Amino acid sequence: MCDVQSSACGAHRVPRWTACAAARACLLALALALVAFWAGGAASQELEPRALSPAPLGTTFLLTGVGSSRGAFVVDASTPIQGVEAEALGVLAGGGYTFGLWGHQARVLAVLPYAWGSISGDVEGEQRSRALKGLVDPRIKFSVALFGGPALTPEEFVRTQRTTIIGASLTVMPPLGQYDSARLFNLGFNRWAFKPEIGIWYPRGRWTLDGSAGVWFFTTNDSYFPANAKREQDPVISLQGHVSYDFDSGIWIALDGAWFSGGQTHVNDVALPDRKASIRAGATLSLPISAQQSLKFVYSTGIATRRGSDFDTFVVTWQFVKF
Repeated sequence: MCDVQSSACGAHRVPRWTACAAARACLLALALALVAFWAGGAASQELEPRALSPAPLGTTFLLTGVGSSRGAFVVDASTPIQGVEAEALGVLAGGGYTFGLWGHQARVLAVLPYAWGSISGDVEGEQRSRALKGLVDPRIKFSVALFGGPALTPEEFVRTQRTTIIGASLTVMPPLGQYDSARLFNLGFNRWAFKPEIGIWYPRGRWTLDGSAGVWFFTTNDSYFPANAKREQDPVISLQGHVSYDFDSGIWIALDGAWFSGGQTHVNDVALPDRKASIRAGATLSLPISAQQSLKFVYSTGIATRRGSDFDTFVVTWQFVKF
């Protein structure tokens, strides 16, 4: 890997970014894919069913989870890096609160992930690897119902029939994760990210259909590798949809799907060949273990990847809810 201490790039008698731009772009995109899951966590990850599900006013919830990601990253055959493999483990903690806003349900949520893992690949015939460990940039998400989803007390909530909800949300990712400008790979991005999103939640008997469309926007990282480079990233479009089913026991299951496109990066105003395009699919199982606690099991995998997240993830989350 063209790390700051390696000589793979220095062997070329051309500027550092010109010589190894393609390899760095591919490996950087892999690092982003590895930490994207942990940055999302169980509350605002890209495969998140029932994100707009209703709850009574004053609902407070805490969550913690553990999981893993493992797999290969798809790169073009023309690039100097091949055989990329990655593994990541992580834990997360978070909490949220439901309140009323303009007569509608609103919710704020914060998730803090910590991850560790490794990336390896063959760069121009030489095997390279890098270990990663530390905090991932947290996410804070605010959502509000625009249509449906009235603000209800617990007593009103149990008497009210569920109806369609159309809502909007804004996710903010501050640059608080592990970052070293002398390293190419980090768990933090050293820049702010914002994701406005609109979604729908549609209950139909035991079935629930829901989905959302959003766009990630990114500020500039002015301290990118090797310490003084400027890195910019184009917006990333995100679409997701879910179908879930409720059982009498309180158990519910969901089939999940998501599509991502965009995100080409520019380093010192030079465009890199790292525009992403991928489809992920997964499943979610929620098991109640008491009136206030539940366990959620989430699995997802890449099923169509032009340049993106061709890896598998599995996470288990414990959630405590107080009304």
